[in-house]
Amino acid sequence: LWRLGYCARLLKTNHFRTAASNTSFPAVWMLLAQHSGRIPGLFVVVKKNTFFTMPETVEDKTNPELYLPHPGVRGMTLLDREAFKRTVVVPALKVKKEIVHNVLKSLKQSVLQRPGLKRVVEDPEDEDSRFVILDPHKVPEFSLGESEQQVLKQLSVHPEVSKYHLELTYENFKSEEILRAVLPEGQEVTSGFSRVGHIAHLNLRDHQLPYRHLIGQVIMDKNPGITCVVNKTNIIDSTYRNFEMEVLAGENNLVTKVKENNISYELDFSKVYWNPRLSTEHGRIVALLRAGDVLFDVFAGVGPFAIPAAKRKCRVFANDLNPESYSWLLHNCKLNKVDTRVKAFNMDGRAFLRGPVREELSKELPLLKEEQKTAFHIVMNLPALAVEFLDVFRHLLVGEPCSPAALPTVHCYGFSKHSNPGRDIQERAEAALGTSLAGRCSTFQVRNVAPNKEMLCLSFQIPADVLYKRPCP
Repeated sequence: LWRLGYCARLLKTNHFRTAASNTSFPAVWMLLAQHSGRIPGLFVVVKKNTFFTMPETVEDKTNPELYLPHPGVRGMTLLDREAFKRTVVVPALKVKKEIVHNVLKSLKQSVLQRPGLKRVVEDPEDEDSRFVILDPHKVPEFSLGESEQQVLKQLSVHPEVSKYHLELTYENFKSEEILRAVLPEGQEVTSGFSRVGHIAHLNLRDHQLPYRHLIGQVIMDKNPGITCVVNKTNIIDSTYRNFEMEVLAGENNLVTKVKENNISYELDFSKVYWNPRLSTEHGRIVALLRAGDVLFDVFAGVGPFAIPAAKRKCRVFANDLNPESYSWLLHNCKLNKVDTRVKAFNMDGRAFLRGPVREELSKELPLLKEEQKTAFHIVMNLPALAVEFLDVFRHLLVGEPCSPAALPTVHCYGFSKHSNPGRDIQERAEAALGTSLAGRCSTFQVRNVAPNKEMLCLSFQIPADVLYKRPCP
């Protein structure tokens, strides 16, 4: 049944373009018999990414040469664009130039649709005629079906299909086609990258490293606006959450400007943490805030939570241990004209919670009245370690608990490789807080970081018996 389905797809692709009267049952049966033993290994899995990607394409073996560079480029490590040239034979129709538009419109299913290649070219032997290039996948035998021939007859066009020699150059190939032709057969091709302003950020595998400079140059050539390509050379394990990187192609300028959720940020990508895959999560948390709310951002980075919150007229206390992040946070607050609403700190996360956060909560919470709507949110976006900081909330405040509705809400991020990541991060948080969060928290899956590794956000109101230490009688 599986093979039969494959053959049916072949029939649909290659033979259903003709009129139904041309497709007889014996012919179909013969085609099924012809293809039933063929292993359909020519389908490439399409990888879906949330960010800027080089999408994989399904390789069509009907005429494999059309979309493949010259085979001599296999193993190339230094980019030689001239080596990608090749000439392929494609079907073409010779038509009078005044009816070219009508022919294109009538044969739009059979005309070549590949971006970057002209569908209409001049006839060097007849200035009154043009060649209309047809798709060799739709016209594999250099002959049109009866339905197309009837259309051409109505336009007074001779239906004979010519063989046209089409020259393909480096500019005509897509980036994944170039890289698939260069890298050893069977090895994975780089399928995506993160874009941070003018910088393309790669995470290359070991087998791709010998070709890294060529890969960088191809990505820069094929993506307008990219002027610098870098590869991460170690994991994010430093105190300041930045990582070493190697410039593969383009200018060595890592100070860039990005726009996220209609807000601009400037940063040095080599010295601070920025992940464009988190833009949706930044927007989700900020959407929970209302004017007049208070946000404490414990690991603020360059401000992707703090600045949009200030734009919503919230009061913001933003902190980051990295001096570079702190400097760019101040810069971005001024850039977005919210510096009067954001108090920035350059402290350790625990010191920030035990200092400015405790001071502000001690001052504000006792003054809140039942009818007041001010909410307090604490964002802890350091997924590798944030859960370990939750013990700071144990008896952070002294006195009688405030109204339950006014208790601060924590949004704590974490990684999990557990089979049940939501339960895993909740249990770790409960261990740090010393209390159960059953029925008092929610988990949100932010993204899949790696196979079997999830990033989650655990949101909960700090229980009063955890947050408050009651004074002795």
